[in-house]
Amino acid sequence: MTRNDAVKGRPRGGLADKRRAILAGALAVFARDGYTRASIDAISATAGVSTRTIYNHFTDKAQLFQSVIQESATLAAEAQIAIIDRHLGKVTDLESDLVEFGRAFAAPMAGEHAEHFALVRQIHAEAGHIPPAAIEAWQETGPRRVRHALADRMRHLSERGLLRAGDPERAALHLMVLISAPGTFRGVMAPTEEEVAETVASGVHAFLHGYHP
Repeated sequence: MTRNDAVKGRPRGGLADKRRAILAGALAVFARDGYTRASIDAISATAGVSTRTIYNHFTDKAQLFQSVIQESATLAAEAQIAIIDRHLGKVTDLESDLVEFGRAFAAPMAGEHAEHFALVRQIHAEAGHIPPAAIEAWQETGPRRVRHALADRMRHLSERGLLRAGDPERAALHLMVLISAPGTFRGVMAPTEEEVAETVASGVHAFLHGYHP
């Protein structure tokens, strides 16, 4: 380890690999079992490391959970913000483009970031038993970042006269809620493709009913 790495506290080599393994294993276990039922022993087995190794990197389960949700939320938010930019950066047919955006926006929930959104459903199911600091970290690195990015697009569309959104942040929140299929945030099952398509189409229609000039 170089002096700069030591000063910055950045793990290298085997330490970095073990930390990544721990975070990946913990995400899988927390997404499957939730915060309360997840055990360090289960995380240890899934990650392929000893419990001692976990405690060498994290003080306790609460700190591990917060690290997992922060990292996972950051990656999922980056994917969703890229979708916002790709689909709403140049709108030509408002309703059609919003529907395409809505369908694409749901894709990370069933694809690469499915475990993250399974974890989000667990958080909603047992929010009262999860450390508040972990929930705040998740909100700040994930949902709020995404909502702010979508609000910027709502603002641009309003400036073009395509929407009537006096409060872009609220408009962004309304759109996100309306295009979210049943089970996206609550319950135990991810939405099906049919549920996503139906909910996005009806959600966009409802959104435009309230926000179209």
